[in-house]
Amino acid sequence: MTKLYSYKEIAEHNSESDLWMIIHGKVYDCTKFMEEHPGGEEVLLDLGGQDATGPFADIGHSDDAVKMLEDLYVGDVDKDSEPIVRVAAEPASTTTGGEGNGVLILALVAVAAAIVFYFLNQK
Repeated sequence: MTKLYSYKEIAEHNSESDLWMIIHGKVYDCTKFMEEHPGGEEVLLDLGGQDATGPFADIGHSDDAVKMLEDLYVGDVDKDSEPIVRVAAEPASTTTGGEGNGVLILALVAVAAAIVFYFLNQK
């Protein structure tokens, strides 16, 4: 009998040392494959513990790649379990990089004014 895993159980396997993902409703343990993955570990880590069906299909994996999944198969998704909604991480900074330029402009204007004053007062 096929082992069923809830979305919550799968989501817990999202690290470099324990990485599962869902592709077409099937659960795969990709931990040992990370070093071999032609696209790099980062791609797999970004999708760890999640449904990677869309990205997997978008890349257009070869028949050989699809066949390799057979060795990574651990079970199926329990479709009756509640899906996990991942919230995208907020950027570390919400600034656009232009903040603080007002002080710089003010400082440049002050320096320019000092230079002009200096040269106008030369005798």
